[in-house]
Amino acid sequence: MTTYVTEVPAAPSEQALAHFEAMLAYETDCWDVHESLRAAELDFVLVDVRGPASFAKGHIAGAVNIPHRTMAAERMAAYPADTLFVVYCAGPHCNGANRAAIRLAQLGLSVKMMIGGITGWLDEGFALTGGD
Repeated sequence: MTTYVTEVPAAPSEQALAHFEAMLAYETDCWDVHESLRAAELDFVLVDVRGPASFAKGHIAGAVNIPHRTMAAERMAAYPADTLFVVYCAGPHCNGANRAAIRLAQLGLSVKMMIGGITGWLDEGFALTGGD
């Protein structure tokens, strides 16, 4: 019997390994970011790519606000060329982090996306700062 799950066969394990390892080069998750923010010295810049009003209502402590539409070479030149940027937006229903990741990559900068965004952060039980 074939179900919707098995209708398309799973990839061979070697291909699955390569795929899932590669995903980690592009993405990180809320828990990893949360734990990494405890470090004395960060090895990445956390970027909230939402608009200033949304950022002011609540954001992850330590994040900088650079809306994806404002990511220009001149603005990003304020950071060392080898900076890793971790971008996030509102959540899975928002493509702002994807747009930011594309823009940063077009500028030749290293980038990962924090999957889940604010929604994922809150789902994990982590707090936001700012806002009322």
